[in-house]
Amino acid sequence: KPRTAASCRPGRYAGRESARGSQPQRGSRSRGSAGGRGRELTACSWLCVAGALVELTPTPGGLALVSPYHTHRAGDPLDLVALAEQVQKADEFIRANATNKLTVIAEQIQHLQEQARKVLEDAHRDADLHHVACNMVKKPGNIYYLYKRESGQQYFSIISPKEWGTSCPHDFLGAYKLQHDLSWTPYEDIEKQDAKIGMMDKLLSQSVALPPCTEPNFQGLTH
Repeated sequence: KPRTAASCRPGRYAGRESARGSQPQRGSRSRGSAGGRGRELTACSWLCVAGALVELTPTPGGLALVSPYHTHRAGDPLDLVALAEQVQKADEFIRANATNKLTVIAEQIQHLQEQARKVLEDAHRDADLHHVACNMVKKPGNIYYLYKRESGQQYFSIISPKEWGTSCPHDFLGAYKLQHDLSWTPYEDIEKQDAKIGMMDKLLSQSVALPPCTEPNFQGLTH
C-alpha cells in the first residue's frame, strides 16, 4: 500500500494536526458564550459610569505574562455588576452621612442665631432701662417699678402698684430687678434667674476641684 503525505509525517506533526483539527472554527461560538460576553460588556459599560477597574499590567514585577487577557479578565460578569453596585451604594451612603452632619450643624447655627438675637434684645432693653429717669441711686438686688406719666415720660420708683392701691397716679409698665452685673430681669423671670445664679454660686463655692477628664463624660445627661 503506497504511503500518503499524511502517513509520512512524523508523529509529532500528526499530533499537532489532530490538535489543530480539534480546535473550533472561527464563528462557531455557542449562543451561551455570546450571551455571557454581552452581559460582561454591559456590566463593563455600567462600571465605567459608576467606578473604574484597576489598569491592566502586562508585565507585573518585570515578568511578562503569557496571556494578560486570561490573567486579568473577570471570571463572572456578575462580579462587575456587584462592583458597580458597591460603588453606587458607597456614593449614596457618603451623601446621606454628609447630609445628616450638615443638618445637625444647621440646627446648631439656628440655635446660636436665636441666642445671639436674644442677647442683642436684652442688651438693648437694659440700655434703655438705665436711661429711664430716676431720682435715686439704683442698687443691685433691688426691684424697681416702671411708670409712665401723661406727658410720656417714663420713670423708676421703689413703690409698687400694690402699695399705691387705687391712688396710683400713673400707668404701670412693669417691674425689673437690677442684677449685680447691672443687667435687668423682668419680674416674671426673677425666680428662674435667681435659681440659675444660686446654682452657679454653689458650684463656685465648692472647695473640691473638678477632676481632669480626658474622655467624653455623659454624666448628668441621662436619667
